[in-house]
Amino acid sequence: MRAKEIRELVKIIETSNVGELEITRWLWGKIRISKAASHPAAITVSAPVEAPRPVAAHAPVQPQPVERIVIESAPVVPVKESNLVEIKSPMVGTFYRSPSPESEAYVKDGDMITPGKILCIIEAMKLMNEIEAEIKGKIVKILVDNAQPVEFNQPLFLVEPVK
Repeated sequence: MRAKEIRELVKIIETSNVGELEITRWLWGKIRISKAASHPAAITVSAPVEAPRPVAAHAPVQPQPVERIVIESAPVVPVKESNLVEIKSPMVGTFYRSPSPESEAYVKDGDMITPGKILCIIEAMKLMNEIEAEIKGKIVKILVDNAQPVEFNQPLFLVEPVK
């Protein structure tokens, strides 16, 4: 696993409600990313033990040591605005800002929305689910990057309600 991929996983964990993620792959080993409420996320990567090469029958095979890497990142401190409303993900899936890669995004920062306006798509199990606004307001910030995985109840948008 490359450092860029690990950094992306750290960002996903920091911005989600997931406390720990562990991925095991036979070819490159195991990675565990965990965070505590008051501590930064910590990552442990274990590389697989390399398979022994064929040698003469009389030579003993020494196991290779397991490599461990720990990466720490700063904790995410969300800024709470009393007048802003979070629009949260109703499901686990992949967040898309537009219906196709060539299309324009459904909404951008600063756009006005009304109930029923499509905000994004969340793909779950190969089904494209359109997420609609339930309030009238102005998009202040989009909290998720395009094509990023999202968790259930993860904030997607910050909206300033308008009456």
